[in-house]
Amino acid sequence: MASTTSDRPPPAVPLYDYQRRWVRDPSRFKIGMFARQTGKTFTTTLEIVDDCYAAAAAGRTTRWIILSRGERQAREAMRTGVHLHAQAYGLAMDRSEFEWRAPSGERYAALEAVVAGSRITALPANPDTARGFSGNVFLDEFAWHQQSRAIWGALFPVVSAGWRLRVTSTPNGKGNKFYELMTDRTSGALWSRHRVDIHQAVADGLPRNVVELKVGLNDDELWRQEYELEWLDEASSWLSYDLINACEHPAAGDDERFGGGPVYIGNDIARRRHLWIAWPLELVGDVAWTREIRELRNQPFKVQDQVLDEMVARYRPSRVAMDQTGMGEKPVEDAVDRYGASVVEGVLLTQARRLDLATALRERFEDRTIRIPEGRRDLRADLHAIKKMAGPTGHPRLVVEEEGESVGGGHADRFWAAALAAGAIGRATEIAYRPVAAAADAHTKEERWRRGRADAPPGRGWDAWAGRGGRMRGVV
Repeated sequence: MASTTSDRPPPAVPLYDYQRRWVRDPSRFKIGMFARQTGKTFTTTLEIVDDCYAAAAAGRTTRWIILSRGERQAREAMRTGVHLHAQAYGLAMDRSEFEWRAPSGERYAALEAVVAGSRITALPANPDTARGFSGNVFLDEFAWHQQSRAIWGALFPVVSAGWRLRVTSTPNGKGNKFYELMTDRTSGALWSRHRVDIHQAVADGLPRNVVELKVGLNDDELWRQEYELEWLDEASSWLSYDLINACEHPAAGDDERFGGGPVYIGNDIARRRHLWIAWPLELVGDVAWTREIRELRNQPFKVQDQVLDEMVARYRPSRVAMDQTGMGEKPVEDAVDRYGASVVEGVLLTQARRLDLATALRERFEDRTIRIPEGRRDLRADLHAIKKMAGPTGHPRLVVEEEGESVGGGHADRFWAAALAAGAIGRATEIAYRPVAAAADAHTKEERWRRGRADAPPGRGWDAWAGRGGRMRGVV
């Protein structure tokens, strides 16, 4: 549907040319792809409030639902959008917040504003909330909504009764419904499409220093996606399929090929929804070979401990890097007690640490110094599921692919197990302390322990067994 121009007077808030084109376009189905920091939510909430104003002037009311990526974004749309514009128009407004119960029984925090008699409700987007209301709809940052296709399937019948639909976002690769809506040729006659990259926005009056923004972001891929609106599906993936393909090998994943070299195990811990993964990498020269990938689902911690015990006994790892976040606290403490603090490292997966580990893993893929099993669709999907996006401060953040669960029912668990193992290799070093009188005896005892002799204490690391007088070998 071609854009048309409304005859209504201009809104009460000053606008740049591209914003004015959006607000004055009365098309029933309207979609816009806007660069970051160009005010897409601000502009669309202005259109919503302007519609409430027009309805009041005509002696009627209207209804709008804002579906945002999450609760925080829904609050932001109301606070810096609807509330601000209602004040600019001088419209009476009542605010409220309530718990909305979906048909499925799930409960969601909903925010509502009654503006000049018309209701505007904002809440997190998911198939439940998309199905639960009837009215005009604004899908805010739709490319970043989890389960975007399921949301769309639940939403479209709701607006089919004559309601209007507004969709805005920056790009987020090609694996979501927003990409299809913006590019599908068969539905082109239905949609009025707007595209505003940073260069168009500045040309239309937005006061931004493009050179300064690009230099400050310091990431060409993010710049091309977030500001120049390119569909960079592979660029937004932390590990592209090209990188993954290049490191697949038919001999990887065969534990019978273990040659006794240094081994580093990454252990992503889960109990119910996600997978428990233990991933051993053996260094052969400078190449890290996957020897196996052990996966458990919904298994008790006792079974997880038994599997890890078997792997430690088989590989005698230099390091076991374990996810200590949340439920990982006790498994890590138990593992330290069994294998020793010089072998086990508990890793708290903060955003900063995740980025460090993911970088260590990507460097191995880029340098072709890692080998992974060939032809495993579930593994490839997990490795490809991590996406890079700009955080609130402009620094990169890692998120799981927006469609949620990866193939095989994981949550990028295999990615994080591999990243923990790669990170352990990167932190490896050796510490040696050899008192002259005890050196020879300590070396003999250590060798017996490492070979699994019967006189070596079971379930304890060498440093715990040898005491202060022995030689302590480990990584930090």
